[in-house]
Amino acid sequence: MTSAGRFAPSPSGELHVGNLRTAILAWLFARSTGRRFLLRVEDLDRARAGAEAVQLRDLAAIGVTWDGDVVRQTDRGNLYAKAIARLEQAGLTYECFCTRREIQEAPSAPHAPQGAYPGICRNLDRAELEFKRSTRPAAIRLRVDVTEYTVQDVFRGEYTGAVDDFVLRRNDGVTAYNLAVVVDDAEQGIDQVVRGDDLLPSTPRQAYLASLLNIPIPEYAHVPLVVNHAGARLAKRDGAVTLADLAQEGVPVEGVRDRLLASLRLPAGNLDHALGAFDPAGLPREPWVWPGS
Repeated sequence: MTSAGRFAPSPSGELHVGNLRTAILAWLFARSTGRRFLLRVEDLDRARAGAEAVQLRDLAAIGVTWDGDVVRQTDRGNLYAKAIARLEQAGLTYECFCTRREIQEAPSAPHAPQGAYPGICRNLDRAELEFKRSTRPAAIRLRVDVTEYTVQDVFRGEYTGAVDDFVLRRNDGVTAYNLAVVVDDAEQGIDQVVRGDDLLPSTPRQAYLASLLNIPIPEYAHVPLVVNHAGARLAKRDGAVTLADLAQEGVPVEGVRDRLLASLRLPAGNLDHALGAFDPAGLPREPWVWPGS
């Protein structure tokens, strides 16, 4: 399988300019290195009716093209189940019955990173396990033997982050993001992951899980976000930030595209034109403040 990059939105609503800028960057990284570019809809948890179609339309409108069919996570449950079964057979999982409140109120384990799961259900005996099974359904957690893991990132260099006994499958049966994304990337041959740097803290977990599943760890490039004037991550509440809203403000899609390219220090025009000038070393390393419509 040839190597690939990808863009993987959640169909929770329209893409805003920050999402579109990341999609352009993922496309440029992949195309500039001869990779395929794939589109995956991460619809396990936050799907809104009609959102996927609007997102695909907007991506095409700004010139993002992709190879092959769009993949949806809700069609891939058997792959996730097989991965969890492998981990279970290796003794690397356990059942967890904790509520969020119980986790928040439990004392942290000594030397555990802040926010780490405190291990309440890690070593339940048979009687405790049987009792808890009678009270509520279990989530499945990964039994880790590290507290941190180091990855390499194009923008951040060496990055070390916390790894705890994170959830693989929620107690409602839905596969957790950290498991699904690792399995999906491996199955699709994705060896380059370009995404917003707000996802960097979860990357050591994903890379560690990939190592347990004997999956090659991809090349990571966590790109700076688009922010509002207060420095917070851009959101739809910040005004006209989607293609539809900006069109109502008199800004055509070509104008949005060119503004996004200018923020990346790339020439205006179609993405193929920008591709000829693309050099990761010349990309800005700071968040970009959306100037508004």
